Amino acid sequence: MAQFRINYLGCGSATPTLRHLPSCQVVDFRDNLFMIDCGECAQLSVRRQRLKFTRLNHIFISHLHGDHCLGLPGFISTLALTGKDGGEIVIHTFKEGVEIFRRMLGFFCKEMPFDIRYDIIDPKATSVLIDNDALTVTSFPLYHRIPCCGFMFAEKPKLRHLRGDMVRFHNVPVKEYRAIKEGSPYVTPDGRTIANELLTTPADPSVSYAYCSDTVYDERVAKSVEGVHTLYHEATYTSEYADKAHGRGHSTAAEAARIARLAGARQLVLGHFSKRYTDEAGHLEEAQAIFPDTIIASEGMKLNLL
Repeated sequence: MAQFRINYLGCGSATPTLRHLPSCQVVDFRDNLFMIDCGECAQLSVRRQRLKFTRLNHIFISHLHGDHCLGLPGFISTLALTGKDGGEIVIHTFKEGVEIFRRMLGFFCKEMPFDIRYDIIDPKATSVLIDNDALTVTSFPLYHRIPCCGFMFAEKPKLRHLRGDMVRFHNVPVKEYRAIKEGSPYVTPDGRTIANELLTTPADPSVSYAYCSDTVYDERVAKSVEGVHTLYHEATYTSEYADKAHGRGHSTAAEAARIARLAGARQLVLGHFSKRYTDEAGHLEEAQAIFPDTIIASEGMKLNLL
């Protein structure tokens, strides 16, 4: 099983089509599921992709447009009917979202077998939402017609690898292994210091994933996701509709590619496509001209980062 996988459930924009559903993704990090946005596709698409409802404990809402959150009552209701018993669901949203969702869920989702907790996001700030031994989840501002934020999922630095030959040569006790993997030198019983570089090889690189939807082109976004491994960036339109994109607080595929290049990303994933397109060949062509390592998101796609 993948250690870090992105499941794409909905890649369309405001109006669902027969090709694309409203925004929804599920990050699978070491068997823990995190939902990003909850469009009307959510509960059905989770079933189609055979994701386990009971492994999901966090839902992140980027902003309060319907195509990003109207699936929430149905999804929470389905969670209650599919075996999630006890614990809590944390909904990360803005202060206004808490007021809206409490009313919605209070009406449609009574007597839940689990608790619902709200974590209030400041859309104007960069904030750490989750920080554990393996993963950090951060929110950062996006620039849409209403308050909006993106999310960064960053794997914590991994441990260095022990060199078995050198560990045996210096008779390093097992109790010292952890500290050495974390970068410490080894001090022998007679007081000699063995440099960590002699005892280990570099750790495997950590990976990260950033979600940027919805936003107009703004280089501050690139700064917020600087060094990200894989960037998901909205590309509602192609460049011929740049004026329409900017007027509605969206980006073109070319602008998404420029953000990826400025950020030093390894890979770009385009999504949030307007209903006017029957395919995304034009999006891919204009983005790859600027940032070659670009792919198109589609419903049902699974992207393994590890």
